[in-house]
Amino acid sequence: MFEFIRTHRRWMQFILLLLIVPSFLLVGVSSYDSFINREPELADVGKQEVSRAEFDAAHRNQLEQMRQRMGSRFDPMLVDTPAMRRELLDQLIDQRLLAQVAADNRFSVSDGTLRNTIAAIPQVQDNGRFSPERYRQVLAGQGLTPTTFEAGLRRDLAVSRVLQPVTASARLPTSVIDGIESAFVQQRVVQMRTFAAADFRGKVQVSDQDIQAWYDANKQQLEVPEQVQAQYLVLDESAATQGVKVSDADIESYYKQNQSRYGQPERRRVSHILIQVPAGTSEADRKKAREQAEAIAKQAAANPAGFADLARKDSQDAGSAAQGGDLGWVVPASLQQAVASLSKDQVSGVVESPAGFHILKVTDFQAGTVRPLAEVKDQVAAEIRKQMASARFSDMATSLTKLVYDQRDSLQPAADALGVKLRTASGITRNGLLPAAQAGAGAASASPDAQMLDNPRVRQALFSSEVLRDKANSGVIELAPDTMIAVRVQEIKPAHVPALADVKASIHDRLVAERAAKAAREAGEAALKGLRDGPAQATAPEGFGQPVTVSRQDPGQTPRPLLETIMGMPPATEAKPGYAGVAMGNDYTVVRLNSVGAGTAFTADQRAMLASQLGEAWGAAEQEAVIKVLRQQYDVKVLPGAETLMNAPVNEAG
Repeated sequence: MFEFIRTHRRWMQFILLLLIVPSFLLVGVSSYDSFINREPELADVGKQEVSRAEFDAAHRNQLEQMRQRMGSRFDPMLVDTPAMRRELLDQLIDQRLLAQVAADNRFSVSDGTLRNTIAAIPQVQDNGRFSPERYRQVLAGQGLTPTTFEAGLRRDLAVSRVLQPVTASARLPTSVIDGIESAFVQQRVVQMRTFAAADFRGKVQVSDQDIQAWYDANKQQLEVPEQVQAQYLVLDESAATQGVKVSDADIESYYKQNQSRYGQPERRRVSHILIQVPAGTSEADRKKAREQAEAIAKQAAANPAGFADLARKDSQDAGSAAQGGDLGWVVPASLQQAVASLSKDQVSGVVESPAGFHILKVTDFQAGTVRPLAEVKDQVAAEIRKQMASARFSDMATSLTKLVYDQRDSLQPAADALGVKLRTASGITRNGLLPAAQAGAGAASASPDAQMLDNPRVRQALFSSEVLRDKANSGVIELAPDTMIAVRVQEIKPAHVPALADVKASIHDRLVAERAAKAAREAGEAALKGLRDGPAQATAPEGFGQPVTVSRQDPGQTPRPLLETIMGMPPATEAKPGYAGVAMGNDYTVVRLNSVGAGTAFTADQRAMLASQLGEAWGAAEQEAVIKVLRQQYDVKVLPGAETLMNAPVNEAG
């Protein structure tokens, strides 16, 4: 058979061609192309899809924004959750859905609306007006052309019109607003009695058998997660300044070069009279304003003591005229040159500035002073030391980066070379620092460096495979411009359940607290039942505190669960006061409701704000309802691949 194929090779090529070409015609070339190149789909939205590539791009952008906003506190393990990914996917689906609705219903935006929207963007305005030049600069800085930006904005505006009528028409009836306002300001007078768990602790008995039983049943709660003991080097300003010495000669030289920084320059307190000349004033009006200013200047020069009265009468600077023209010690830059030539109580001629024409008077003068070197010597030395440390820090950072890679299995050579102390801390887990009681001696949580060691980037480095399993040095981690750290795992402690002896005391305290809380609750519930079932009493029984008035508007120090219980109680009557009980942590509080009052009604402004906030909330709820209906109409489906992606580990989802 194979001999036949070799002999009739050209015939076999022709037969294969006949077999392959029809398959392309039946299936379609595009199907082959999409089979090879098509991105996985996460959702079907009508006639379109949301692809994995789109989600990944949006996901990376979202995480980058969070990283920029949170800085060193950014921890993907905490923020990149399944719930966050589902929310992002829902946003992409809704954007695609609304775009289809806008296209299907031919929503459009006029050129005038587009122009007005662009002109209202603050970043493209100059002095409150649209600037074509600034517009082009801003777009160029973002890598956009006016054509592409305007097309995208027109599309976004058209999409926004889908839900705009829903939001615009969202109004709650007046009766609903009245009811919510009434509930918000309603006042209730109550008295309370607290059954504190602490009062029952002395009556609680916990045996060794109780502790053993709890330990056996709750070992999972006691499990200590995998932890590491770490060695680390910190390079910061204190490390860079260590051993830096500043000579007296250096101090004296630096002081002479920077004397102006260690004293008070001379300064003048100034008053002025202003004749304003607005921008665009005609030459004739400008000449008239100058003549007016010159006439006032002659009066002021003739009677300097009457300058303040003249300013109150003639100055057109509303801010200073009432104070006799006083500008204080800070003189505007446009007037500083003119003021510098004046002595105390001297009046200037007419001085022109962008605001108009000024007549100036120096009302007080303080000569410049320089503090002696002996007084500022420590300050000068500290500044020199800081500058020297800054240069040294840069050199040390470069060396540290090289040294931690030169010998990957130890940080000691880097510590010796830089003269930095090698530190050790224990009890560092993937998700945080263990309490000192669990971590033992040298606990990171009890260290002055706890904040650095709990930094997400430091923990991620310690639990990376190379650092954790191979015990190699991490790279240099920059926590701040002047703080760097390098870490290494010294010891790994696997997750484990502590021995009973190590946790016996904590279990005992826990059981005592639980049983005391239970006893307090039972005592409170028994008292509550007796009050509800017993005869009405005109005054509160013994043990209740003084009456207090609370409302949702002014809860005072009342905790939220207790406030909700109070405001949810049915109104009391003279025949039968109302009673309710609520657990507050380990304690139990019994509430007696004495009376209910209408409270103080909202002002017109407060009521308008309430109506606006309720309208916004109602509009948001209606938008969600509309999107839900549109999803049904367009048969939106979240595909199986999306669920896998939502729950993927952090390093696989982005």
